[in-house]
Amino acid sequence: MSFRDGERQKVFERRVALLGFGKLALLSTLVGRMYYLQVLQEDKYRTLSDQNRLSTRVLLPPRGQITDRQGRPLAVNRRSYQLLIIPERVEDFDGTLKTLATIIPLTPKEMARIKRDAKRKRGFVPVKIRDDLSWEDVARIEVNLPDLPGISIEMGRRRFYPHGKVAAHVLGYTASPSEKTSNASPLLSDPDFKVGQTGIERVYDQKLRGAPGLRRVEVNAVGREIRDIDRVDETAGQNLALSLDLKLQKKASELMAGVSGAVVVIDVTSGEIVTMASSPSFNPEDFEKGMTPADWRKLINDPFTPLINKAVHGQYAPGSTFKMAVALAALEGNRISPNETIYCPGHFDIGTARFHCWKRGGHGNVTVTEAIQQSCDVYFYETARRTGIERIAEMSHRLGLGHNSGIDLPGEQPGLIPDKKWKRSVKNERWQLGETVLAGIGQGFVLTTPLQLAVMTARIANGRTALSPHFALGGDTSTRQTQPELGVRSQNLDLIRNAMFNATNTPKGTSFNARIKEEPFAMAGKTGTAQVRRITRAEREQGVVSNDELPWKARDHALFVGFAPFSKPKFAISVIVEHGGSGSATAAPIARDVLWEAQRIRFVS
Repeated sequence: MSFRDGERQKVFERRVALLGFGKLALLSTLVGRMYYLQVLQEDKYRTLSDQNRLSTRVLLPPRGQITDRQGRPLAVNRRSYQLLIIPERVEDFDGTLKTLATIIPLTPKEMARIKRDAKRKRGFVPVKIRDDLSWEDVARIEVNLPDLPGISIEMGRRRFYPHGKVAAHVLGYTASPSEKTSNASPLLSDPDFKVGQTGIERVYDQKLRGAPGLRRVEVNAVGREIRDIDRVDETAGQNLALSLDLKLQKKASELMAGVSGAVVVIDVTSGEIVTMASSPSFNPEDFEKGMTPADWRKLINDPFTPLINKAVHGQYAPGSTFKMAVALAALEGNRISPNETIYCPGHFDIGTARFHCWKRGGHGNVTVTEAIQQSCDVYFYETARRTGIERIAEMSHRLGLGHNSGIDLPGEQPGLIPDKKWKRSVKNERWQLGETVLAGIGQGFVLTTPLQLAVMTARIANGRTALSPHFALGGDTSTRQTQPELGVRSQNLDLIRNAMFNATNTPKGTSFNARIKEEPFAMAGKTGTAQVRRITRAEREQGVVSNDELPWKARDHALFVGFAPFSKPKFAISVIVEHGGSGSATAAPIARDVLWEAQRIRFVS
């Protein structure tokens, strides 16, 4: 072997050695990586492997039922039949839909939506054709199923409100979660899961919705189910009993049919809301089924605002129903005495400004009892002037006006009881004496809700505690406030209650014609007529125009507050009829009929 051959041999051997070392290094890396994956990372990749062949499905819980105080259903779940199609089992998708359309009508818009959903999903995933099928539709489809490959009917649950518009504002409705919240959990992302959107359904949503279950199934590579692995059953939502009485709620709704306004009835000892009816109303079923854009526009553009719960959201000048608060403020502050008289000539002057009484010729000399009985405005102009807005505001707050009550219902408005500090902070102006005078008859800046007026009346009727209104029964006090003492002298409350009795049960009383004639069930109350526009001097000189001659929006609001039975108060009520004119002619008869029915139901139940 020559020298050159020897060198070549050495080069070859070095290269073989380097190649061998390289292979050994690669093999060591491969072995190390396999050890890392199969030994050190065994738990992680075993989990990933299980996830690749196991699929977890959320089981929707049945929503808790809502009942009235007697256990009568207000919001329940009912069976719902869904019509589905599985695209992969259909050879001629369009042809199957056309055949189906000869059995149940399908609009072109529905057909387009079904095809669009089918393209977005995998072939084995069912596509919903229609929800909440009638039994007749189910029967027709079942008979024709042999000619409808891939079509199936499944049974689900829907929220159902058996009494439609009755108590709709209290109950609220359910709907699918918004896109923003639906990502929070798998339960919320399910298209068939509904959450409370308004009313009691919203306030107690967490209790009503329950807890989801889980179902694990084995799937193949493309996600098709093979078999069940295990299952954790869902937990139904808690049932909820409300203080509402369904019979009385229906009665109030019937009496308010055709007008815009609200009725609130409250138990004067417990604060339980027995009735809350806002008119006009809406059907929560429309939201459950899905509302068309045209239907939605019709609702929100309705001038009578059927979607608004006027009992807690509507803010109105209380008119003469506010006079009890003014009288109590004056009596507690020793600004008037029970037997003192104030002369009413039909008007009240402050400088060059003149404030008129509703009775053109005046009431003459009247005491506080007679002033409430006959609703003398001049008496309360003078009483408010003596008392001052600060004392009136303090008593109003004590009676439950001018702030949220803490009721377990969303959307409550606070109303407004003005004072000097409020005007400085909001309007940057000094308080004027004329504004105190107007507040004395529940006009000017004063605003209250029907619920607040009912609370005020209930506190006057029970005379002991500053009760808080609520709906939930069964010891649920999570949203209720402590009930402190009212802190008003009993003799003053007795005087006001007797004056309210006279206003309803004596011939000079403003609501005498709307009284309950059966003595054991007699009610005590106070009418109110709240102006929504200023009456000009020219109109007064020519004779005030009748409400019936004015456009609806320009007519006075009609109000009434009261309690019954007078001898042992159980129920307090407030009624407002928007632009209803006279409280004695419009609101008082409604209150009478509701309070009569409330007492009748109480003794029958």
